[in-house]
Amino acid sequence: MLTPKIENVSQRKNLQVIFMATLINAMSVASIAPAFPRIVERFHLVPQSIGLLITVFTLPGLFLAPVIGVLGDRLGRKKILVPSLFLFGIAGGLCAFTRQYHLLLIFRFVQGIGAAAIGLLNITIIGDLFSGKERTAAMGYNASILSLGVAVYPLIGGAMALLEWFYPFYLAFLGIPVGVLVLIYLKNPEPKNNELLKNYLLEAWRNVRKCSVIRLFLMTFFTFIVLYGSYLTYFPLLLHDRFKASSFIIGLLMFVLSASAAVTSTRLGQLSQWLSSKSLLKIGFLFYALSMATLPFLFNLWAIILPAVIFGVGNALVLPTIQSLLADRAAMENRAAFMSINGMVLRLGQTLGPIVMGSVAALWGIRSVFFAGAVITVFVILFVIRKI
Repeated sequence: MLTPKIENVSQRKNLQVIFMATLINAMSVASIAPAFPRIVERFHLVPQSIGLLITVFTLPGLFLAPVIGVLGDRLGRKKILVPSLFLFGIAGGLCAFTRQYHLLLIFRFVQGIGAAAIGLLNITIIGDLFSGKERTAAMGYNASILSLGVAVYPLIGGAMALLEWFYPFYLAFLGIPVGVLVLIYLKNPEPKNNELLKNYLLEAWRNVRKCSVIRLFLMTFFTFIVLYGSYLTYFPLLLHDRFKASSFIIGLLMFVLSASAAVTSTRLGQLSQWLSSKSLLKIGFLFYALSMATLPFLFNLWAIILPAVIFGVGNALVLPTIQSLLADRAAMENRAAFMSINGMVLRLGQTLGPIVMGSVAALWGIRSVFFAGAVITVFVILFVIRKI
C-alpha cells in the first residue's frame, strides 16, 4: 500500500505546473500524426518522406541537448525553460500558415529548437524536487500526464485534420500562455554552481561514462527508435492503407494506446514497491515486443485495440523507470547536463527512428517495420537489461 507521502505527490503545486509544460511537449508529434495521410496527399509525397516532419523536429535536440543541460545547470532551469516554451509555440503555430512543404519543414525545425529543452528540463526539475520513491512516483505521474496528452492530442488533431490538414498545427500556440504560467508559478530549487566550468564538466563526465548509465542510455535510444519509427510514423499509415481509416479513427486508436499508458503510469509508485526497476524494465520491453509482433497479423480494425493497450502499458513501465534511475545517479549541480545526454540519445532515437524504419518499409513494406521493432525490443531484453 502506498504511503500518504507518495500518494500526495501529484497534488504538489510545482509538479502541477510541470504537468502543463509536459502537455505542451506531448503535442509535438501526437497532435499532427493523424494528419500525416492528408499531408502526404496534399504535397504529393511518397509515404517514406512523411517521416521528415518528425526528423527535422527532433534533429535540433540531438545537437542542442548537451548545451541546454550545461545552461540549465549554470544559469538555472526556468531561464531556459520559459523562452523554450515561447519558441515552441510561435514556430509551431506558424506551421499552420505555410502551404509549401520546405517551409513547413523549416518551421518544424525551429519549433524543435524550443522543444529540445522542454522535456529535458521537466525531468530535471522533477529530479530536483523529489528523491527516492517519491521521485519514482512523480516520474510516473509526469509520464501519465505525457501519455494523457499523447492520448488526447490524436483525437483532437484527427478531428481538426478532417477540416484541413494544417488545423492541428494551431495547437502549438498554447505553448505561449503555458510559458507565462511557468514563469509566474513555478517555484523550483536552482543549482548553485560556483565551481569552474572545467571541474563541472569533468564531474558530469565521470557520472555519464559509468557502464550502468550507458546501458540506460541504450535503452532510451532503442525505445525511441521503436516509438518514433515503428509506432508514431507507420502505425497511422498502416491503419490508413489496410483499413482506409479516417484521421479521426486513427486518432481514436492512438488514444487507446496512450490512455492505457496514462492509467498504468499513475500506479508506477505502487508497482516500484512490489517490483525492482530491472523487473519493471523487462516487463515493459516484453510488452513492446508482443505488441509489435502482433500488429502485422491483424486484419480487423478493432482487433488492433489489444496490441495498442499492450504497447501503452509497456511505455508506462519503461520510460519513467529509466528517467528515475538516471536522476538517481546525478547530483543537483550537474543533473541537467547528465540528463541532457539522455535527451541527446532520446533525440537521436527520435531522429533515426523514422529514417531506419523508412528504409525497412521501402525494402520490405510497412508490416516489416513492426517486426523490426519486435526484434529490437527482444535484443534489449536479452543483452542490455540483464547487465544492469
